[in-house]
Amino acid sequence: MTQTRAGAAATSTGVRSRPRGALPALCATQVTSWGVIYYAFPVLNSRITADTGWSPAATTAAFSAALLVSAAFGIPVGRILDRRGPRAVMTTGSVLATLALLLLAAAPNLACFTAGWLLAGVAMATTFYPPAFAALTRWWGPDRVRALTVVTLAGGLASTVFAPLTAALAEHLSWRATYLVLAMILAAVTIPAHALALRAPWPPAEPVPAVTDGTPVVRSRPFLLLAAVFTLSGFAMYAVVISLVPLLHERGASTTAAAWALGLGGAGQTLGRTLYASFAARTSVTTRTATLITLGGATTAGFALVPGPVPLLVALSVVAGVVRGNLTLLQATAVTDRWGTTHYGRLSAILTAPASLAAALAPWAGAVLSGPLGGYDALFLALAGSSLAAAALATATGVRSPRPPL
Repeated sequence: MTQTRAGAAATSTGVRSRPRGALPALCATQVTSWGVIYYAFPVLNSRITADTGWSPAATTAAFSAALLVSAAFGIPVGRILDRRGPRAVMTTGSVLATLALLLLAAAPNLACFTAGWLLAGVAMATTFYPPAFAALTRWWGPDRVRALTVVTLAGGLASTVFAPLTAALAEHLSWRATYLVLAMILAAVTIPAHALALRAPWPPAEPVPAVTDGTPVVRSRPFLLLAAVFTLSGFAMYAVVISLVPLLHERGASTTAAAWALGLGGAGQTLGRTLYASFAARTSVTTRTATLITLGGATTAGFALVPGPVPLLVALSVVAGVVRGNLTLLQATAVTDRWGTTHYGRLSAILTAPASLAAALAPWAGAVLSGPLGGYDALFLALAGSSLAAAALATATGVRSPRPPL
């Protein structure tokens, strides 16, 4: 049976042809890819700057440049995913990620180090959540929320697994040797998993319903407003995560206590993802978008207004993590909830590109703005305002008519 006929049969019977190992494989590769490419850097950065003499600002800028490249490449990658599926994209991305880490480990100067991160940005676009979400959305169809939840639960463990592993390696090896070991782990886990587990026929997208006003989705008012919503909300969310430790330091928390607050916030994020399916079943897409972003703004304001004690701030961090966990799945399902699975990869990439740019700039912007605003209390109030503005816009993102052409 050809791929097209298999996909058509799957669609007509309501049963999708799914690769048996895709879900566990994507769980393993998301943990490894995020852990090695993203979370190892903040652990190693102080050792990198101490060994090379490069400034922390320069090395962090190289890392941020990778996030910007990832956002830019997300759109063409999304188009390829829609047409061909995830196997070639994610396998190639794993190879590129391995090469990027090898380049980082061998970089003789800052220019080569930056080049390594630019290549890593392409790898991020082809191995992180967006291509995995596209695969699960098409293969799992009506069951996609369950599959997305499982993968994001696994992905949430990336920092838990690889931050301490990276630190342990760095205690015995140089940062360059640590990156070499991590590159070998990445290659051993992700290249064969993507190449072997993502081989099922790529089913056709759902047909587009009848046209009403002829407006393409990407130029429609709900789509443009939703992009603005995720940009404002994403900027606030990522700035809060990066700025939480210095805020807690201002409140008198030790580095250890601040680290626990950040880590337990990650645990709350995992918990939040287990609750999303139930919440989604009881709310409309517009209501849950506005509600979750409002809750995110409320927890951010709470950090600004609650002076302590530290255990209360840690508890607030857990609650904020629960909200962030829901927001991850909200964004993953935003396109399918409104416009179906047709061209999911491309539409999701376009929708989230501005938010990805905001997320890349958020750590730098938070550090810069905290001074002129008079401290992290004022910064968090401003970030809460950004979330509440996003929530207000979210009330106008409902789709009231049949889906237009793309």
